[in-house]
Amino acid sequence: MGNAVSLCRCGKNIFPILLFTFFCTTKISAQVKTDTIPRTDSVLTDDPLNQQIEDLSENLGSESVDLTTLVENLKYYKDHPLNLNNATLEELQDLMLLNEIQIDNLLSHRIRFGSLMSIYELQTVDGFDLATINKILPYVKVADMSDAGHFDFKEMLKNGKSEIMIREQRIVEQQKGFSPIDSAALAASPNSRYLGSPDHIYARYRFTYGNFVSAGITSDKDAGEQFFKGTQKNGFDFYSAHLCVRNIGHVKTAVVGDYQVSFGQGLTAWTGYAFGMTSMTLNDKKNAQGVRPYTSVDENKFLRGAATTLRFGKIEGTAFFSDKKRDANITASDTTGGKNIDILEVSSLQNVGLHSTPSEMADRKVLTEVIYGGNVAYKGKQLQIGVTGMHSEYDATLKRSLSLYNQFEFSAQQNTVVGADYDWSFHNFHFFGEGARSANGGTAFINGVLISLDPRLAFTIHTRWLGRDFQNLYASVFSQGTTVANERGVYFGLMAKPMRKITVATYLDRVFYPWMRYQVNAPSSGTDFLLQVNFTPDKKTDMYFRYHHRDKFVNSGDNAVPIDYIIPITQDNYRFNIQYPVGSSIRLRNRVEFSQYHKSNAKAENGFVIWQEITYKKMGSPISFSARYALFQTDTYNAAIYAFENDMPNTFSVPAYYYKGSRVYLLVNWDINRKMELFFRISQTFYYNQNTISAGSLTEIDKNTKTEAKLMLRLKF
Repeated sequence: MGNAVSLCRCGKNIFPILLFTFFCTTKISAQVKTDTIPRTDSVLTDDPLNQQIEDLSENLGSESVDLTTLVENLKYYKDHPLNLNNATLEELQDLMLLNEIQIDNLLSHRIRFGSLMSIYELQTVDGFDLATINKILPYVKVADMSDAGHFDFKEMLKNGKSEIMIREQRIVEQQKGFSPIDSAALAASPNSRYLGSPDHIYARYRFTYGNFVSAGITSDKDAGEQFFKGTQKNGFDFYSAHLCVRNIGHVKTAVVGDYQVSFGQGLTAWTGYAFGMTSMTLNDKKNAQGVRPYTSVDENKFLRGAATTLRFGKIEGTAFFSDKKRDANITASDTTGGKNIDILEVSSLQNVGLHSTPSEMADRKVLTEVIYGGNVAYKGKQLQIGVTGMHSEYDATLKRSLSLYNQFEFSAQQNTVVGADYDWSFHNFHFFGEGARSANGGTAFINGVLISLDPRLAFTIHTRWLGRDFQNLYASVFSQGTTVANERGVYFGLMAKPMRKITVATYLDRVFYPWMRYQVNAPSSGTDFLLQVNFTPDKKTDMYFRYHHRDKFVNSGDNAVPIDYIIPITQDNYRFNIQYPVGSSIRLRNRVEFSQYHKSNAKAENGFVIWQEITYKKMGSPISFSARYALFQTDTYNAAIYAFENDMPNTFSVPAYYYKGSRVYLLVNWDINRKMELFFRISQTFYYNQNTISAGSLTEIDKNTKTEAKLMLRLKF
C-alpha cells in the first residue's frame, strides 16, 4: 500500500496523461490502405537510430555516451534530403539506414532503368519494403539529376547556414561533492569535494554550406569543473574546433582542427564509436567514412591536426597528422629541471574526460600523443580495395601494471599498425573484410559476406580472428569484447519477411576468448542471440517482440579455494514494444520488458520495467512535447534494463532502470520563430527501496530522488 501511495505522489502530474494514453490504446485509428506510401511527418517519426543507440549504450554499460558523431550525418540529411538519383555509394552508406544489399540493389536499378521518376518507384527495388521506405523518407528525395550542387564562394557567403546551441543542465538535489565542508577537512582530504559548480554547460557554433563546407567550435564544461576561475581561467574545460571542405575539385575532404578517421572494418584506424550487434541484424559490415570533422564532446576519441583526402578518378589517397594532449596517470617523472616537469612513465590513459577534483586535474593533458598515417584506396563500382597505416607515439612510456590476463596489452611508447581491406559485390553476394598487423607482430582478421537469396530473405556471416597480442588503441570492430584483441567469433544474422506485415530479424554470435580476460582467469566462450519479430498492421503502427539471450563466464569469487575458477552467467531479456498514432497530433509508445540475470552459483536476479510515452506535435503549432512515465523493479544492478529517452539535439539519454522505483521525464520544444527554438527537459527517478543514491561517491545524494533539469536555446540563421 505504501508503494502505491508513493507512486501516486511521485506521478500525480503525469497520471492524467497515463490514463488518457492507455484509454486511447483501445481506440487506435482505423488502418490505412497499404498500396501507397503515406506522407511522412518527420516530426512525429522516431529517429530510426534510437534502437541502435539504446543497444550500444547497453553493450557499453553506460548511460551518458556522447554519440553525436554517429547521428550527425542523419541530421544533416534531414535538413538536406539526399537525392536518390545521384546519391553515391558513400552517401547511401552515410545514411546508416540501408544495408549493403539494399544499396547495391538501388544502384543497380538506376543503371538498369535510369533515374527514379518518383519516390513510389522504390517499391519496385528489391529489399525496399514499405517499412524501409517510410524509415528513410525524412532523409531522401527524388529530383532531377541537375539538382546536384556545386561550390560557389559568393553563394556560400549568401546562403551558408549557421547554428548556435547553448545548453545548461544540472542535478537539482545536492550531491556530496558540492556539499559544504570546513577548510581544515578539505585541506586534509582535497579530493573529497568538487572544485567547481554543479552546472553542466555546453555551447556550439556550426556553419555549413551544403555538403561542401563545415566550420564550427564546440565547448563543454562538466558538472564539478571550474568555469573562468581557478584551474579553468580560459572558461570551458574542453574546446573543439574544425574547418572542413568537401567535394571541391580533386579534394574529397580536407580538415584542419579536430577530426576523426575510419577505414576498412576498424582494425587499423577507427577513432570513434560504431554500432555493434543490434536488431538491424544485417548491419555487421562497418561503413568507413574516411575523414570527417569532429563535432562531439568526448575528450579522447578524436584526432587534432590536419587531414586530407584527394580523389583522382577511382583512386583516393588520404594523409592525416595529429598532435594533442591526453589525460594519463603519472607514475614516474623528472623534477630536476625546476618548474618544467618531464613525465617519464604513465600507468594508464584516462578516458573519462572529467577534471573536477585535484587528482583529476593532476592527470589532465600531461601526455603528448602524436599520430600520423594514411590510406590509399581503389574504389570501383563492384570492387574496392584499401591499404591503411597508422603510427602513434607518446612523449612518455605507457607502462601498465601487467598481470597474467593483460600481459599482451600495449605497454610501450610507440606503435605502428598496418592493414588492408576489401569490398566486393558479385550478383547477390557482398564480400568484405580487413587484415591488420601491429608493431609487436600481433595480427587480426575480419571477413564477412551478405547474401540476398530473395527480396524477402537475406542473411550475413561475419567472422573475426583477433590475436591475443594484437595492439591498437584506435581500433573499433564488430565484436563482443571491450578491446580489439583476444577474440575469435562467428556471427550469423538473418532478416526475413514471411508475410507483408511481419518482419523477422535474428542473429546468433558465438565467441571464444583464447586467453584470460579481466575477472576471467581462464580461456572462455560466450553466446549472444537475438530474435525480434515486428508486426506493422498499418503504415503508422509498429509493434515488436524481442528475446535477447547472452551467456559468458566470470570468476566465481569463491574465497574458499586457492585458485579462482570460472562459472557461467546468463542474461535474458524479453520485451514487447508498440507505437501508434492517435489522431494526427499524438503518438503513443508502450513497452514492457523483463530481465533475468543468473550466476550459476547464486539465485537468479530478476527485473522488469513498464512505461508509457506520449509525443504531441500539431501541424502549425509552435509547441511540441514528449513525456514518459515508467515503473521498474530489479533485484540488483545486474538485472538493469536500458531504455532510450527523447532528449535535446546533440545530447543523449539512455538511463539504466534498476532497484525499485519510478521515472518520469518531460521534454518541451517551443519554436519561437523560424530561427529560434527553446527546449526544456526535466526528468526524475524516484526510488522506493533506497534512501541514498550513489552511496560512497562524490555524486551521492542523501535522498531517494534524483532530478535533472535542462534548458537549451538553438538559433538558426
